[in-house]
Amino acid sequence: MGSSKLLFLLITFSFVLLGSCYLENDGWISIELKHALDASNPEKFSHRGNVTIPSLFGQAKTYQEVLTQSERQSLKRLAETDEFYRLQANVVYPDGTTHTFLTATKACNLVLSDLYDVLWVSIDGTGFVTAVTQTIFSSAFADCKNSDISISGLDEFNTDVLIKHMELAPIPDTASFIQKVEREREAREKGEVRDNRGFFAKYWMYIVPVVLLVFISGATNQDGAK
Repeated sequence: MGSSKLLFLLITFSFVLLGSCYLENDGWISIELKHALDASNPEKFSHRGNVTIPSLFGQAKTYQEVLTQSERQSLKRLAETDEFYRLQANVVYPDGTTHTFLTATKACNLVLSDLYDVLWVSIDGTGFVTAVTQTIFSSAFADCKNSDISISGLDEFNTDVLIKHMELAPIPDTASFIQKVEREREAREKGEVRDNRGFFAKYWMYIVPVVLLVFISGATNQDGAK
Protein backbone atom coordinates (compact mmCIF):
# COMPACT_ATOMS: atom_id res chain seq x y z
CA MET A 1 0.00 0.00 0.00
CA GLY A 2 1.44 3.40 -0.99
CA SER A 3 2.08 6.20 1.47
CA SER A 4 -0.66 8.35 -0.10
CA LYS A 5 -3.25 5.62 0.50
CA LEU A 6 -2.17 5.15 4.12
CA LEU A 7 -2.30 8.89 4.74
CA PHE A 8 -5.80 9.02 3.26
CA LEU A 9 -6.96 6.22 5.58
CA LEU A 10 -5.46 7.94 8.62
CA ILE A 11 -7.14 11.25 7.78
CA THR A 12 -10.48 9.51 7.19
CA PHE A 13 -10.21 7.67 10.51
CA SER A 14 -9.46 10.96 12.29
CA PHE A 15 -12.60 12.54 10.87
CA VAL A 16 -14.64 9.56 12.03
CA LEU A 17 -13.29 9.94 15.56
CA LEU A 18 -13.99 13.68 15.58
CA GLY A 19 -17.50 13.08 14.35
CA SER A 20 -18.20 10.75 17.26
CA CYS A 21 -17.27 13.25 19.99
CA TYR A 22 -19.75 13.37 22.82
CA LEU A 23 -18.89 16.91 23.90
CA GLU A 24 -17.53 19.47 21.47
CA ASN A 25 -16.55 23.10 22.02
CA ASP A 26 -20.15 24.21 21.47
CA GLY A 27 -21.89 21.11 22.89
CA TRP A 28 -23.30 20.39 26.34
CA ILE A 29 -23.75 17.63 28.89
CA SER A 30 -26.44 17.42 31.54
CA ILE A 31 -25.93 15.44 34.75
CA GLU A 32 -28.99 14.66 36.85
CA LEU A 33 -28.15 14.07 40.51
CA LYS A 34 -30.19 11.69 42.65
CA HIS A 35 -29.52 10.50 46.19
CA ALA A 36 -30.66 7.60 48.37
CA LEU A 37 -31.71 8.75 51.83
CA ASP A 38 -33.77 5.79 53.01
CA ALA A 39 -31.53 3.26 54.76
CA SER A 40 -34.27 0.64 54.62
CA ASN A 41 -34.57 1.05 50.83
CA PRO A 42 -31.09 1.95 49.48
CA GLU A 43 -32.20 1.51 45.85
CA LYS A 44 -34.76 4.31 46.12
CA PHE A 45 -33.32 7.53 44.75
CA SER A 46 -34.89 10.98 44.84
CA HIS A 47 -34.04 14.06 42.81
CA ARG A 48 -31.29 16.27 44.22
CA GLY A 49 -30.42 18.63 41.37
CA ASN A 50 -28.76 19.10 38.00
CA VAL A 51 -25.32 19.94 36.69
CA THR A 52 -24.82 21.34 33.19
CA ILE A 53 -21.46 21.40 31.41
CA PRO A 54 -21.92 23.80 28.47
CA SER A 55 -18.82 22.87 26.47
CA LEU A 56 -15.69 20.75 26.49
CA PHE A 57 -13.75 23.37 28.46
CA GLY A 58 -16.68 25.31 29.89
CA GLN A 59 -17.50 25.95 33.53
CA ALA A 60 -20.16 23.73 35.06
CA LYS A 61 -23.43 25.23 36.27
CA THR A 62 -25.22 23.67 39.24
CA TYR A 63 -28.82 23.83 40.43
CA GLN A 64 -29.91 21.89 43.50
CA GLU A 65 -33.20 21.48 45.33
CA VAL A 66 -33.77 22.68 48.89
CA LEU A 67 -34.03 19.71 51.25
CA THR A 68 -37.43 19.02 52.75
CA GLN A 69 -37.85 18.35 56.47
CA SER A 70 -38.39 14.68 55.74
CA GLU A 71 -35.19 14.48 53.68
CA ARG A 72 -33.21 16.23 56.42
CA GLN A 73 -34.46 13.75 59.01
CA SER A 74 -33.58 10.83 56.72
CA LEU A 75 -30.09 12.22 56.22
CA LYS A 76 -29.71 12.62 59.97
CA ARG A 77 -30.67 8.97 60.55
CA LEU A 78 -28.10 7.88 57.96
CA ALA A 79 -25.45 9.88 59.79
CA GLU A 80 -26.40 8.65 63.26
CA THR A 81 -26.24 5.02 62.16
CA ASP A 82 -22.95 5.60 60.28
CA GLU A 83 -24.49 4.61 56.94
CA PHE A 84 -23.34 5.59 53.48
CA TYR A 85 -24.84 8.47 51.55
CA ARG A 86 -25.28 7.17 47.98
CA LEU A 87 -25.30 9.52 45.01
CA GLN A 88 -26.41 8.63 41.49
CA ALA A 89 -25.24 10.73 38.52
CA ASN A 90 -27.16 10.25 35.27
CA VAL A 91 -25.14 11.75 32.42
CA VAL A 92 -27.24 12.80 29.40
CA TYR A 93 -25.57 13.69 26.08
CA PRO A 94 -27.03 15.86 23.28
CA ASP A 95 -27.84 12.78 21.18
CA GLY A 96 -29.93 11.30 24.00
CA THR A 97 -27.32 8.80 25.12
CA THR A 98 -27.23 8.29 28.89
CA HIS A 99 -24.74 6.77 31.33
CA THR A 100 -25.14 6.27 35.06
CA PHE A 101 -22.45 6.49 37.73
CA LEU A 102 -22.73 5.69 41.45
CA THR A 103 -20.61 7.14 44.22
CA ALA A 104 -20.90 7.00 48.00
CA THR A 105 -19.52 8.70 51.12
CA LYS A 106 -20.23 8.44 54.83
CA ALA A 107 -23.39 10.40 55.63
CA CYS A 108 -21.86 11.50 58.93
CA ASN A 109 -18.92 13.18 57.19
CA LEU A 110 -21.30 14.89 54.79
CA VAL A 111 -23.39 16.32 57.64
CA LEU A 112 -20.31 17.39 59.62
CA SER A 113 -19.06 19.24 56.54
CA ASP A 114 -22.33 21.25 56.47
CA LEU A 115 -23.34 19.51 53.21
CA TYR A 116 -20.31 20.84 51.36
CA ASP A 117 -19.09 18.35 48.76
CA VAL A 118 -17.08 18.25 45.56
CA LEU A 119 -18.08 16.39 42.40
CA TRP A 120 -15.21 15.30 40.18
CA VAL A 121 -16.27 14.81 36.55
CA SER A 122 -13.63 13.01 34.47
CA ILE A 123 -13.83 13.62 30.71
CA ASP A 124 -11.70 12.02 28.01
CA GLY A 125 -10.46 13.59 24.79
CA THR A 126 -13.70 12.88 22.92
CA GLY A 127 -15.88 14.58 25.55
CA PHE A 128 -17.06 11.28 27.02
CA VAL A 129 -17.61 11.27 30.80
CA THR A 130 -15.64 8.37 32.26
CA ALA A 131 -16.39 8.90 35.96
CA VAL A 132 -18.34 11.01 38.43
CA THR A 133 -17.15 10.81 42.05
CA GLN A 134 -18.06 12.67 45.22
CA THR A 135 -15.47 13.91 47.72
CA ILE A 136 -16.02 15.36 51.17
CA PHE A 137 -13.52 17.85 52.59
CA SER A 138 -14.16 18.02 56.30
CA SER A 139 -11.87 18.59 59.27
CA ALA A 140 -14.42 16.93 61.53
CA PHE A 141 -14.15 13.27 60.55
CA ALA A 142 -15.28 11.38 63.64
CA ASP A 143 -17.03 8.34 64.98
CA CYS A 144 -20.60 9.31 64.17
CA LYS A 145 -22.08 6.76 66.56
CA ASN A 146 -20.57 8.73 69.45
CA SER A 147 -21.19 12.19 67.99
CA ASP A 148 -24.06 14.61 68.45
CA ILE A 149 -25.48 14.92 64.94
CA SER A 150 -27.25 18.18 64.23
CA ILE A 151 -28.96 19.21 61.00
CA SER A 152 -29.84 22.70 62.13
CA GLY A 153 -29.50 25.11 59.23
CA LEU A 154 -28.69 22.39 56.70
CA ASP A 155 -31.20 23.18 53.96
CA GLU A 156 -29.29 22.51 50.74
CA PHE A 157 -26.03 21.21 49.35
CA ASN A 158 -23.09 23.46 48.64
CA THR A 159 -21.38 21.73 45.74
CA ASP A 160 -18.31 22.51 43.67
CA VAL A 161 -17.99 20.73 40.33
CA LEU A 162 -14.43 20.12 39.16
CA ILE A 163 -13.83 18.85 35.63
CA LYS A 164 -10.80 16.64 35.13
CA HIS A 165 -9.66 16.27 31.53
CA MET A 166 -7.78 13.15 30.56
CA GLU A 167 -4.27 13.90 29.35
CA LEU A 168 -3.58 12.49 25.90
CA ALA A 169 -0.38 10.58 25.23
CA PRO A 170 2.01 11.92 22.58
CA ILE A 171 0.83 11.10 19.07
CA PRO A 172 3.45 9.30 16.93
CA ASP A 173 4.50 10.89 13.64
CA THR A 174 2.92 8.16 11.54
CA ALA A 175 3.18 10.03 8.25
CA SER A 176 6.95 10.49 8.51
CA PHE A 177 7.43 6.83 9.48
CA ILE A 178 5.41 5.65 6.48
CA GLN A 179 7.38 7.87 4.14
CA LYS A 180 10.66 6.53 5.56
CA VAL A 181 9.52 2.93 5.05
CA GLU A 182 8.49 3.72 1.47
CA ARG A 183 11.87 5.31 0.70
CA GLU A 184 13.75 2.32 2.12
CA ARG A 185 11.61 -0.10 0.13
CA GLU A 186 12.18 1.81 -3.11
CA ALA A 187 15.92 1.98 -2.41
CA ARG A 188 16.08 -1.79 -1.88
CA GLU A 189 14.23 -2.40 -5.13
CA LYS A 190 16.71 -0.18 -6.98
CA GLY A 191 19.71 -1.74 -5.23
CA GLU A 192 20.72 1.56 -3.69
CA VAL A 193 20.81 0.37 -0.09
CA ARG A 194 24.33 0.62 1.32
CA ASP A 195 25.63 -1.39 4.22
CA ASN A 196 27.36 1.13 6.52
CA ARG A 197 28.27 -1.39 9.20
CA GLY A 198 31.87 -1.85 10.36
CA PHE A 199 34.16 -4.66 9.20
CA PHE A 200 33.60 -6.86 12.27
CA ALA A 201 29.82 -6.25 12.24
CA LYS A 202 29.68 -7.41 8.62
CA TYR A 203 31.90 -10.52 8.87
CA TRP A 204 31.71 -11.65 12.51
CA MET A 205 30.10 -14.95 11.50
CA TYR A 206 33.30 -15.81 9.57
CA ILE A 207 35.81 -14.38 12.05
CA VAL A 208 34.48 -16.04 15.20
CA PRO A 209 34.80 -19.68 13.93
CA VAL A 210 38.39 -19.04 12.78
CA VAL A 211 39.33 -17.58 16.17
CA LEU A 212 37.78 -20.56 17.94
CA LEU A 213 39.67 -23.01 15.72
CA VAL A 214 42.96 -21.22 16.37
CA PHE A 215 42.30 -21.22 20.11
CA ILE A 216 41.40 -24.93 20.16
CA SER A 217 44.39 -25.82 17.99
CA GLY A 218 46.76 -23.93 20.28
CA ALA A 219 45.36 -25.63 23.37
CA THR A 220 45.75 -29.06 21.68
CA ASN A 221 49.40 -28.38 20.74
CA GLN A 222 50.22 -27.36 24.32
CA ASP A 223 48.70 -30.59 25.65
CA GLY A 224 50.71 -32.62 23.16
CA ALA A 225 53.94 -30.89 24.15
CA LYS A 226 53.33 -31.79 27.76
